Amino acid sequence: MYQTPGAIFGRVILYSILIIAAIYFLIPFLVMVITSLKSMNDIRTGYLISWPREVTLDAWKEAWGSACIGVKCEGIKGYFWNSVRMVIPAVLISTIMGAANGYVFSKWRFRGSETFFSCLLLGCFIPFQVILLPMASTLGRLGIAQSVTGLIVVHTVYGLAFTSLFFRNFYVTIPDALVKAAKIDGAGFFRIFWKIILPVSIPIFVVSIIWQMTQIWNDFLFGVAFSGGDSQPVTVALNNLVNTSTGVKKYNVDMAAAIIAGLPTLFVYIVVGKYFLRGLTAGAVKG
Repeated sequence: MYQTPGAIFGRVILYSILIIAAIYFLIPFLVMVITSLKSMNDIRTGYLISWPREVTLDAWKEAWGSACIGVKCEGIKGYFWNSVRMVIPAVLISTIMGAANGYVFSKWRFRGSETFFSCLLLGCFIPFQVILLPMASTLGRLGIAQSVTGLIVVHTVYGLAFTSLFFRNFYVTIPDALVKAAKIDGAGFFRIFWKIILPVSIPIFVVSIIWQMTQIWNDFLFGVAFSGGDSQPVTVALNNLVNTSTGVKKYNVDMAAAIIAGLPTLFVYIVVGKYFLRGLTAGAVKG
């Protein structure tokens, strides 16, 4: 297809800006990777963005299995798996419950449903700090304070408002005639949900899972407030690792630990990022 010189010039300018922006945002990550591959002697005698004289993975091994976090020198390995045990059930439960809520609010409306939905949406705008004391009291009464189970409950409850909003706005775009026809044929609530609604919900499930996974994995406030000791997530452990002073400050270990802590969210976005965009444009933020 023939393109005018003006169109070609515009595309060149556009891609040049995008490349420059990408480089600008990738430089900090590149510095982290380079630093994590250096020895401490290399860091002391080199420059911030200089390439390692000798590539070594010792910092990664130490960050994972032997770095000192407080008085324990066992690395971030245990805390990393705490986050995994917390994220998987919290994401799945909040997503499934959000799908059911969105289905009810969009296709099975009842008297006062819009008011109830509006009240539920207030959860999207409540600052984290507001719920710290009442949530701590609730977890204590339930006997799950300072535990991974308690963190799962906190993130599930707090994420329900967002997942319900996503699914409700997505299901609104599905024709009501499909649901009415299924009702006439004798299909009930769960059969319609399972046979008609869920098969077309893959894009919004991806959106919800990525959103919840990112929010929960990267959370620090709930982790530091509602966990303790061996139940802390990796974000809290990373903060404690960076602020632990036991002799020489090991910047390469800190950088390696930070990259390890961020790898799961980075992996998710690389693998299913395109589906996230498809889900958003398919109605996830339309009302």
